[in-house]
Amino acid sequence: MPQTGPLSAPKDDQTGREARPANRTVAAVENAPQAGRGPHTTVTPDLAQHTAVTPDLAPHTTVTPDLAPHTTVTTHLAHRTTAADVFPTRWRRISDGRFRFTAHWPAAHPFFGPVDDRHQDTMVVGETLRQASMVLAHAEYGAPADTHFVMWDLTVRADPSALPLSDAAEPVDIDVVCSEVRRRGRGLSSMRTTMEFRRAGRFVARGTGSTGCTSPLAYRRLRERQLAALETPVPLLEGIAPELAGRSRAEDVVLAPGDRPGVWLLRVDTRHPVLFPRPNDHVPGMTLFEAARQAATAATGRHPFLPSSMTATFARYAELHSPCRLETEVLGTDSAEVTVRVSGRQDGKSVFTATLTSARPARVRSLS
Repeated sequence: MPQTGPLSAPKDDQTGREARPANRTVAAVENAPQAGRGPHTTVTPDLAQHTAVTPDLAPHTTVTPDLAPHTTVTTHLAHRTTAADVFPTRWRRISDGRFRFTAHWPAAHPFFGPVDDRHQDTMVVGETLRQASMVLAHAEYGAPADTHFVMWDLTVRADPSALPLSDAAEPVDIDVVCSEVRRRGRGLSSMRTTMEFRRAGRFVARGTGSTGCTSPLAYRRLRERQLAALETPVPLLEGIAPELAGRSRAEDVVLAPGDRPGVWLLRVDTRHPVLFPRPNDHVPGMTLFEAARQAATAATGRHPFLPSSMTATFARYAELHSPCRLETEVLGTDSAEVTVRVSGRQDGKSVFTATLTSARPARVRSLS
């Protein structure tokens, strides 16, 4: 995606250079801890325990999976405030850069619940990838507890027909490969995680995302003005009808009416317990991802809109106190699937772009 203007990229504390891989468009969209406001401001006992569980392994050294110890995922590691919102439950190191997680996707969840009476929501895949990436960044790659995370891109390909509600009790196995690992001193600067999800041996999804890390000091320098406005109330816009957005509850709608068909405004509710689990100075990335899905649902009228393919790239922070327009373009549709491009713009600049394809679950082909 072409850059639309100077980006507010995190800076390296020592050199002042942008802390990101070369030639990458930056997106700071992750739900980061706030300095002095939450449980991530100091290394907690849980985090200290997890960072010491698994010894460093030499490159290409293999550990027999049956002998490698499991480590429990905590709310601190997953950047969640309640256990019900943590989907990966435990993990173990398989070899250098390779890990295996176990996750649980409940049949009922107040936000990531089923979108029809037969299937779980494929959006839970992206949220699980996000959480597992932060767990590994902290516990396996040494990112301090008060690290601020930024997400540059996120891609998920899923088989909705492999997510029947009847299988919700089955655990999900996730094979993870960490690559493009870049260090800043002993800490982590950025990395990419690629994951494959299976349940009861059946392929469910593949996903990948790249994440950057920013120290609290650098983040305060970068976001001083926005942090100072953290207590300023954000006006809550009137949402569109829940059924148009593909939601059952009005409080989960993240779209407000726009000025013409196919255009909406981002509806920001900083009191939402899942989308804003703690105070934040910008809109979290998964909120933008959900906004893209709701916009695609409203633009096509397809219910449910169960994405089999989702790709998003992020260009900058989505600010809380400025209107963010979501524009949609339906790229192609037939009886089997429909593809929609969603563009988010704020103050005349691109914030993110996403492309989502929804296929009818009964006709989805296996991607494995």
